[in-house]
Amino acid sequence: MAYPEWLRQLIQSHLGQANTKTVSHLARLIHSYNLKTVCQSARCPNIGRCWSQGSATFMLLGNVCTRGCRFCNLSKGRPQPVDEDEPWRLLLAARELRLRHIVITSVTRDDLADGGAGHFSETIRILRRGSGPITIEVLTPDFQGRIASLRRVAEAAPDIWGHNLETVPRLYAAIRPGSQYDRSLNLLARIKDLQAGVRSKSGLMLGLGETSAEVEAMLRDLRQAGVEHLTLGQYLAPSRHHFPIARFVSAEEFGQWHQKATSLGFAIVQSGPLVRSSYRF
Repeated sequence: MAYPEWLRQLIQSHLGQANTKTVSHLARLIHSYNLKTVCQSARCPNIGRCWSQGSATFMLLGNVCTRGCRFCNLSKGRPQPVDEDEPWRLLLAARELRLRHIVITSVTRDDLADGGAGHFSETIRILRRGSGPITIEVLTPDFQGRIASLRRVAEAAPDIWGHNLETVPRLYAAIRPGSQYDRSLNLLARIKDLQAGVRSKSGLMLGLGETSAEVEAMLRDLRQAGVEHLTLGQYLAPSRHHFPIARFVSAEEFGQWHQKATSLGFAIVQSGPLVRSSYRF
């Protein structure tokens, strides 16, 4: 499906805000520390704008996922062994960039006994010890619902804990094989019990074929689970081999969803065509 002209112009506007010098510097730094970003791996349309502001979302545990979500640009297959030095390299990069807020996520690692929770925990602890005042936001997989894995991340005390529902329950089988809506929703509810004071966050993609009634039901589910921070963005297929775009949601409709989510009690709502779960406006 061809992008509408207004969306093309919006993407071009974001690209036009990129500072080439800053983007090049950050790209070199990420490469020099052998780190990965979801910005690159997911082909995010905001990469130039975010990198120009010195903001990036780092991806732990490689770039090969054990699941095959049809909206995602990550490769599926057999991942490499866990890189135990990765948290230390991330610390060095955070220091060099003088970061005061960092977002860390990962591929899904169903091959690991704890789903990678221990690696998340160690990364948080190392960043806390060595980078000075910093807020740490994590965007974790579901860890197959293992409470021990959730507890391990909670013990390291991230400031913000995100886990994306992505789409409505009806579309999970077609779009998120290996994932379960109820399991993800339960994760978001449980983290509040495991870590007092943590801010919880989730993100949804629109334009996959969901109905308005289904979206509103999801928002109510998220509020029931205690989620405070919500992101709503347009699904953009990484290639023609991925799940097709059903429709393009207008900026006006995103504004209406912002109003609805706010009325339901979300403390922070980011809603717009190019909003992504870790995008900082």
